[in-house]
Amino acid sequence: MHELGLMAEIVDKIEAVAKENNVTEIETLVLDVGEYSGVVPEYVEECYPAVIEGTLLEKTALKINVIPGKARCENCGTGFAVKGNENCCPRCGSQKCKVIEGGEFVIKEIVAR
Repeated sequence: MHELGLMAEIVDKIEAVAKENNVTEIETLVLDVGEYSGVVPEYVEECYPAVIEGTLLEKTALKINVIPGKARCENCGTGFAVKGNENCCPRCGSQKCKVIEGGEFVIKEIVAR
């Protein structure tokens, strides 16, 4: 479960930024997790309480936005949802497609009190 290590890094970075900006309490942490990021939102939620224990984020709520995978056909330019299309363009059937959304794993927002 690499999510534990990822979350530990995120907590460290948020604490450093909070200290630099004299923030003493954070209310909510919002993450964007893409369907094709390799990060499992359920695992992030499971390890979150252990990772924030004893940190500035100890009383922080976690919100995860799951970002659907979207692709663009390199043949005809059609944009489409990856899920349900088996990596084929629904317009021309080409498999020459590039994922343009859904690969991200980013801190979307930090809400301080």
